[in-house]
Amino acid sequence: MSTIFEPPDLGPTVGPFPIAGLVRRARRIVGLSQLRMARFAKVAPSTVARVEAGSLTPSLAVLERLLGAAGLYLVAVDQDGRVVLPMEVWDDTRDGAERRYPAHLNTILDPEPGEWWADIYGLARPPETYHRSRADREARRRRSQWEVRVAKYRNVPPPPDPRTW
Repeated sequence: MSTIFEPPDLGPTVGPFPIAGLVRRARRIVGLSQLRMARFAKVAPSTVARVEAGSLTPSLAVLERLLGAAGLYLVAVDQDGRVVLPMEVWDDTRDGAERRYPAHLNTILDPEPGEWWADIYGLARPPETYHRSRADREARRRRSQWEVRVAKYRNVPPPPDPRTW
């Protein structure tokens, strides 16, 4: 008869780390009491106590303030431990209704003939646009990665150039 080992419930987590233990560790790193940490983080003292007890899962903003009170920062890292930087936000690239283009699209400033999806319909070309086709965007991304990281792909033949399609 086999027994199944169940790991203990560590409470709410951020990645593999329990939030309660992370906040408690941050507070102890700088030697703050719960009251002083609450003052620095501009939250109620009961919030710090409840987060450390595991009975409250803080919002990202509150967690950032709690860790910031101890001089720590929240970052996103990839599987290799490298810090992931946020995408740039260009305020000057908005559509005719003053909306930002969706973040998953690659904005093209001053599109060349054939780069705008509506060129085939003879519509006037805007000052900025994006590639609608996901396959086209992915092909361009693969080609760009190959061109930039030549050492990594030294003996790998280049992917097809989407500009020649």
